[in-house]
Amino acid sequence: MNGQRKHARVIGPTGEPITLETLPPPSTKRWVIRRKAEVVAAVRGGILSLEEACDRYSLSVEEFLSWQRMIESHGLPGLRTTRVQAYRRSEPPV
Repeated sequence: MNGQRKHARVIGPTGEPITLETLPPPSTKRWVIRRKAEVVAAVRGGILSLEEACDRYSLSVEEFLSWQRMIESHGLPGLRTTRVQAYRRSEPPV
């Protein structure tokens, strides 16, 4: 994203401010609920674009969008990897 960011920081899932500097490092391999939610909040808040987030974290657009849908549909518990299968089965086809 060239030019100015929409927001320098947003409030993350724990109520703490998130900035580009406090986001998970690009080398993140272990995606716990909090880290996924922070990346989704950063994109929603304009800290990163969807493309930047996917590039930075080597995510597919589909993977990121699934995190976003799980948060919208089920809240943070929807991001638990052990629960994703159950939640996905209960969602109507898009």
